[in-house]
Amino acid sequence: MSAPALVPADDLATLLARGEVAVVDVQYALSGTPGPDLYFDAHLPGAPFLDLDAALAGPPGRDGRHPLPDPAVLEDALRSAGLDDDTEVVVYDQQTSLGAARAWWVLRWAGHPQVRVLDGGLAAWRRAGFPVTAEVPAPARGSITVRPGSVPVLDADAAASMARTGVLLDVRTPERYRGEAEPIDHTAGHVPGAVNLPMAQVMAPDGTFLPPDAVRRRAAAAGVHRDTPVGTACGSGVTAAQMALALHTAGISAIPYVGSWSEWIEDPSRPVALGPEPGVGAG
Repeated sequence: MSAPALVPADDLATLLARGEVAVVDVQYALSGTPGPDLYFDAHLPGAPFLDLDAALAGPPGRDGRHPLPDPAVLEDALRSAGLDDDTEVVVYDQQTSLGAARAWWVLRWAGHPQVRVLDGGLAAWRRAGFPVTAEVPAPARGSITVRPGSVPVLDADAAASMARTGVLLDVRTPERYRGEAEPIDHTAGHVPGAVNLPMAQVMAPDGTFLPPDAVRRRAAAAGVHRDTPVGTACGSGVTAAQMALALHTAGISAIPYVGSWSEWIEDPSRPVALGPEPGVGAG
């Protein structure tokens, strides 16, 4: 039986003391203080930094704001972080596991399933009274081999099909889903047939994930059950991975649409839906 995808701070401290895992910092912010600056301010002792924009995504463009990374670029970054094929990895970010979930998903896509997430991130580590540092480690270069495509991914056509034949969860805020506000992308709305389940509904106020039973209840309310084919989508594929992780903790497999809305709208022939889901009141 595989280890749980989430690791509480106390358990991680024990694993690190035993030398059983390597920890990697993936602090990330869509706006405000950049991830590298957050890392240099404070991180777990011994944790190298993995840049989401540079290593865990390709350059923005027609494939979206955070498309799949180039396998060679990803492999070099993971080796620079000291990772080998047999390394047990724990990734974390500031608090909500947004960046960490992207790392969790990308590492699995790259053929490295031995990856878990520090639930609650750096904030949970600090609340538990464990030390942080500004010292930057220099790990020995690793030898990990990236094997892209080791878990499935949705492209635009597959996402449209998922919305018709399964459930495509759009995990953005209701205002962005309905097209009432779009602060980032050039067109507002959602993929036709997608169902809105905002990411905040499966997160606790302290940045940890809700317990599996609570995640299952919220997923069920959106039409998702254990055997339902389900995809996840957001603005650029980062929060889609975060929801895929939340569902994974509840025993539900989900496939992220990595290009997400920022890719969908780059093809003007693709339809755009506005307003609430059919049968759902605007309130």
